[in-house]
Amino acid sequence: MIRRSIDQKTKILLGILSVIALIIGYTYLSHRQQQANPQDTTIPSWSQLKDGVVRSIEPNKRSGERWLLVDSQATGYRLFLGLTYGIAGSLLLGILMGCFPKIEAFLYPPLSVFAKIPPTAAVAVFMVMAGLGTPMYVSMIAFGILPTMAIAIYLTVKSFPDELQFKAYTLGASNAEVIWTIIFKFVLPKLIETTRLMIGPAMVYLIAAEMVFGDVGFGYRIRLQSKLLDMSVIYPYLALLASFGYLMDFTLRRIALWVCPWQQQH
Repeated sequence: MIRRSIDQKTKILLGILSVIALIIGYTYLSHRQQQANPQDTTIPSWSQLKDGVVRSIEPNKRSGERWLLVDSQATGYRLFLGLTYGIAGSLLLGILMGCFPKIEAFLYPPLSVFAKIPPTAAVAVFMVMAGLGTPMYVSMIAFGILPTMAIAIYLTVKSFPDELQFKAYTLGASNAEVIWTIIFKFVLPKLIETTRLMIGPAMVYLIAAEMVFGDVGFGYRIRLQSKLLDMSVIYPYLALLASFGYLMDFTLRRIALWVCPWQQQH
C-alpha cells in the first residue's frame, strides 16, 4: 500500500543498511582505483583518508595552524551570523506583510524579484558593497535566504484563520498581542521547517563565496586541495559539512517538538 507506515526498528535498520551500502560501494571504487594507480588520490583509500584527517588536525608545518580548527571557526561563525540575520529579517518582514496590506503591497514585489536572483551570481556585488571581510559572507547568506523565507512566512500568516483573530479582538487583545501571542505561534512551525530547508542553500552560498574570496574556511581549503587533486582532505571536509548540516537539522526538529508540541513533526 502506498505511504503505508513502517515500524521504528525497520526504519533504523534500513537507514543502517543504506550507510553500509555506501561504505561498501566506496571501498570497491577506491580499491579498483588503487589497483590501477597506488599513488592516485582522486578516490583515496581508507588509509589515505586517515592521513588526510591527520594533516587537517595536526599543526601545519609551514603555517603552524590546525586547518580543521581555523576553518571550522571561520565557516561556522559566518554561517551562524548569516542564518541569524536572515531568519530574523524574514520573520519580521513575513509577519508584517501578512498582517498589514500596505506593507504587503510595498514589499512583496521586490522580495519576489530578489528571491529569483541566485546569490552566487551576485557575489561580486556583495564584495563591492560589503568588502572582503565577514560582512560579505553574512550579507550573502542573509540575502540568499531572506526573500524566500519571508514569502513563506507571509503566505502562512495569510492562511491564519480569521475566526481566531476575531475571537482575540473580542476578548480585548490589541494588534501587538494578536501578532506576538497568536500569529507568531501559528507561524513558528513554518519558520522552523523553512529554516531546515534553508540550511543547505545557506551553506552553498557560503562555500561558494569562500572558494572565490576566502583566505580561511571550508570553501578556501577545498579550493586549495582541489588544485592538487588531494581528495584525502576534501572528502573528510565534505563529510564534516554534511554531518554539521544534519546535526543542525536534527536539532531544529527536536526544538520543533519542544516548542510546537501541537504540530506533529515527521
